[in-house]
Amino acid sequence: MLKGFKDFLLRGNVVDLAVAVVMGTAFVAIVTAFSDGIITPLLAVFGNTGNLGLGFQLIADKPATFIAIGPIITAAINFVIIAALLYFILVIPANRAKSRWGAKETPLSDNELLVQIRDLLAEGGKGTGGGKHEN
Repeated sequence: MLKGFKDFLLRGNVVDLAVAVVMGTAFVAIVTAFSDGIITPLLAVFGNTGNLGLGFQLIADKPATFIAIGPIITAAINFVIIAALLYFILVIPANRAKSRWGAKETPLSDNELLVQIRDLLAEGGKGTGGGKHEN
């Protein structure tokens, strides 16, 4: 029973799912607070004094036409930070655990693979007239 549980945990899909869940929940608040507190003010330095940050105004008299580039850069930086944290905290240790304790699969030789294909074709042909189709 524990071997099956270990195999389940070390399966690639479980690690991918864990990465997606963590990416969507745990690190978002931390990285958003970091970027709102540090990155956004740094990007606002490059904007004009009348603007809301890094970006440009399409029409000078209409503040609603301000195109903010700062939030796009901040979101990209958030993504890179989250991806890096997940890679170094989850993916690398999971790959090491999988290589250390996971099931070792030996690749089949060409002859072994051909024998398996032959056997599968022979099984599929039984009871169907040998796999031949009559027109």
